[in-house]
Amino acid sequence: MSEFSVKFRGVRGSFPTAGRDFAKYGGNTSCVELNIGERTIILDAGTGIIKSGDDLTEKYICSAQKPEKRIPIQTLILISHIHQDHILGLTFFKPLHISSSNIKIMGAGKELGNDLNDLIFGKTFPLDLGDIACTLQIGNLGEFGEFSINKKWEIEPYQHDKKLKKDDILISYYKSYVHPQQGVMIYKITYQNKSVVYATDKECYLGGDKKFVEFCKNCDLLIHDSQYTTEDYLNPISPKQGFGHSTFDMAIEIMKQSNAKKLAFFHYDPSYNDDKLDKISEYYNADYKNIIFSHENLEIEI
Repeated sequence: MSEFSVKFRGVRGSFPTAGRDFAKYGGNTSCVELNIGERTIILDAGTGIIKSGDDLTEKYICSAQKPEKRIPIQTLILISHIHQDHILGLTFFKPLHISSSNIKIMGAGKELGNDLNDLIFGKTFPLDLGDIACTLQIGNLGEFGEFSINKKWEIEPYQHDKKLKKDDILISYYKSYVHPQQGVMIYKITYQNKSVVYATDKECYLGGDKKFVEFCKNCDLLIHDSQYTTEDYLNPISPKQGFGHSTFDMAIEIMKQSNAKKLAFFHYDPSYNDDKLDKISEYYNADYKNIIFSHENLEIEI
C-alpha cells in the first residue's frame, strides 16, 4: 500500500443527495481522507466523514479481541469552514464516541469549539461537545501558517530554518476571503516531497488568483472546487458569481498556472446527476489527461 494516498469520502457541495441518479459519483458532502505513513488526516466533516469513521472503527475493533489491547484511533480533522455541508457528518463520526480515541480538530476562527457546539451539538444533537467520549482537542488556526506532525502524532509549529524529519507531515494553510461569509481555509499537506492541495469553496478571479497559484505551485494533486459549469455560473436568470464557488474552467486555469501534476474536480452542485457529470467528463477528458472527476471511494496514490 502507498505511504501517501487520498480517498474521497464525499464530493458534493451545498447539501447531500440520494437516489439512483447519483449513485456513480455519490451524494455525500465534502470529506477527503488522507492516509500518510500509517496516520489518517481528514479534510472536512461533511456527511462523507460518517463512512470514514465507520471504517476506522472497524479497523480498531479488528486490531485485537480485547478492548484494552486494541490500537486507539488517532485522527486529525482539518475544517475548511463551518458551513453546513462541511461539518454535518461530524456528530456521527463514530471514533468521537469511543473513549480510547484521540481526535484533534483544527480550523479557522477564534472559537471553533463554541461554533461547532452551537451549530451541530447541544441544541441539534443529544450530546454537547463536552460530553463526547473520546479525548478531543480543538485548535484555532490563524490567517496563515504551517505546522508539522511527527510519527508520535505530536504537532509543532514549523519554522523554515528547521529541517523536517523523513516521517514528518507538513501542513500549510492560509485563509482566503473569496467565500462568504467568513472565508475559507486552503490546506496543503506535504509528505516526503509530495504534496496535495485541498481548495474547496474557492471562487477564482478572472485570470487566476496569484497568491493561490503560488501556494499550489508544482503540487502533485490539486483538489479544487468545481461546483458549476461556466454556463451555470454566468446564467443571466440565476447567476452564481459571488457565491464562493468555482467552475470547471477556473480549476483548469489554476492547474495550468500552478503546474499542478493532477487536478481532481470536487464539490459538485447537488443538482448535477450522474448523467450530467458523465457528459461534463467526456467534454474535458477529451483534451486533458491529468484531470480526475472525483467520486466517492475513489483512491489515488500520491
